[in-house]
Amino acid sequence: MSDEEGIRLQKVLAAAGIGSRRACEQLITEGRVEVNGRMVLEQGLRVDPERDTIRVDGSRIPPPRRHVYLVLNKPKGVVSTLEDPEGRRDLSDFLVERRERLFHVGRLDTDTEGLIILTNDGEFAQKLAHPSYEVPKTYLAEVEGVPDARTLRRLREGVKLDDGPVKFSRVKLVSNTAEKSLVTVTLHEGRNRIVRRTMDAVGHPVRKLSRTAIGPVRLGRLKSGELRELTRDELGGLLDLTER
Repeated sequence: MSDEEGIRLQKVLAAAGIGSRRACEQLITEGRVEVNGRMVLEQGLRVDPERDTIRVDGSRIPPPRRHVYLVLNKPKGVVSTLEDPEGRRDLSDFLVERRERLFHVGRLDTDTEGLIILTNDGEFAQKLAHPSYEVPKTYLAEVEGVPDARTLRRLREGVKLDDGPVKFSRVKLVSNTAEKSLVTVTLHEGRNRIVRRTMDAVGHPVRKLSRTAIGPVRLGRLKSGELRELTRDELGGLLDLTER
């Protein structure tokens, strides 16, 4: 890019909420800013925020938002569609104040609650949902019984299902009583009812299930039925995961 094109880097950083123009110039002087993988030390570099990959202290700064990126804590009993021909509660019930035409990224079973992402960025939605990008998804499951060490190891190493094997990249027994347990699991795919079917296969059926994270996006304190926008760091992290 020539010196006459683009926007000055410090202006892009300030517009992204990193700090004042002067504070952003200081970050550049300290070598904490990268553009397309190269450290920037000189002031006044012009960039294209739509095309260039900009990072501060390693965290990606997403381009100016032309689209909407939302997180919903889907309640149990809500269908993961924007319109339901049977008249059941669906995602549109929580979007009555939104004028954009939104897409939901993937689905959650009607009986499963938790994190679901909605956006009007169709390309981003397709990438985030595509299995080739292997975006990690984390769930908190209440299951029957207490999985022993052998079962937890089996879940990490792989369980055969009718439609192919599945393995969890992370499994942790959080707590338990004599009759039930809380288990967190992380996997990189989204086959239909995959967590429920896998836990059934190892003899610990799921009683309750909630998705708590997709990549860097965490449910946190978002209440059931509430909606919020993705933060800058969350969106930057998802852009990194869906980049090839």
